[in-house]
Amino acid sequence: MKTLHKILIGDARKFDQIENDSIECIITSPPYPMIEMWDCVFSKLNPCITDALNSNNGQHAFGLMHDELDKVWKECFRVLKPGCIACINIGDAVRTINGNFQLYSNHSRIIHSMCAIGFTQLPDIIWRKQTNAPNKFMGSGMLPACAYVTYEHEYILIFRKGEKRNFTNELDKANRRNSAFFWEERNVWFSDVWNDLKGTSQRLNDVTDRKRSAAFPFELAYRLICMHTIYGDTILDPFLGTGTSSAAAVASCRNSIGIEMDKELTHTIHETLQASLTLGKNKTIERLSRHTDFITEQINRGKKIKYQNSAYSIGVITSQETDIILHVPKQFIAKNTMEYEVEYSFKQCRCIDLDLGFDLL
Repeated sequence: MKTLHKILIGDARKFDQIENDSIECIITSPPYPMIEMWDCVFSKLNPCITDALNSNNGQHAFGLMHDELDKVWKECFRVLKPGCIACINIGDAVRTINGNFQLYSNHSRIIHSMCAIGFTQLPDIIWRKQTNAPNKFMGSGMLPACAYVTYEHEYILIFRKGEKRNFTNELDKANRRNSAFFWEERNVWFSDVWNDLKGTSQRLNDVTDRKRSAAFPFELAYRLICMHTIYGDTILDPFLGTGTSSAAAVASCRNSIGIEMDKELTHTIHETLQASLTLGKNKTIERLSRHTDFITEQINRGKKIKYQNSAYSIGVITSQETDIILHVPKQFIAKNTMEYEVEYSFKQCRCIDLDLGFDLL
């Protein structure tokens, strides 16, 4: 099996290279309006944003920033196939302007825009980011009543274009079964609160680049891709950043297209994609080993395991897990400087021992 991964570096006009109704899933995290590190990015798109900030008109600047994001969401609606999913990781902002501290609700503004465009909102996920910060409030210290809670969560907003996706032909149905996830993974992934994912520190050498990038963790993108797509689907990230979404697509045997305005991130994106070969291999070992541990624990508790996965000869809880296959990325082929083809191995795992987990051939 092979997948294709394209990097489109430049402005929003790169969307013109993507056909209508051609994308199965969108996984992205845009610049966060009213977070100061992103002011310059939004101001380049619309100089009126600088004027609004300079005149201490926070609400006007907030609206203008989201107007720029709205242009991207409209393009996302155009290119997404009917029945397919868009996932947007976004955090709200707090900011003091002209002495007035307030919350700017980015997630609610995006929900409003996406629904107005025509998306259907689905239940979202609260990503509670782990932090070691000792202070859990801001404002007046120990004194009431002017202290404010510290935000330690972000949102993963989930939308669908039209009615739910149908799998009508036998090939798609079989591919869907091969792309299934384990029962215990379902119970974690489809929770409305994710407590187990840490924020990602930036692996950028250039300090300026580090300030411009706010990558979400690989696991976040990987989960969302596994939850909402099947093998061979195409993932779009219109705010690619350091390339995390594309790396997760490589690791999960999906195609990807990434759009990034900042040309200076090109080298980092290529490095991230190259690293995805190892990430994909390690992720396969991790998933199989964790599942083996889970099944062993269930057996030790006296639970009867009724089904077995045919590819790996391991027990599974439901019949929907019996055809799961985990494709392992093995080789990158550079078609040009902005396009990669990835080859995968099939059934290249062997169970050594229930205690030792899995090894890749």
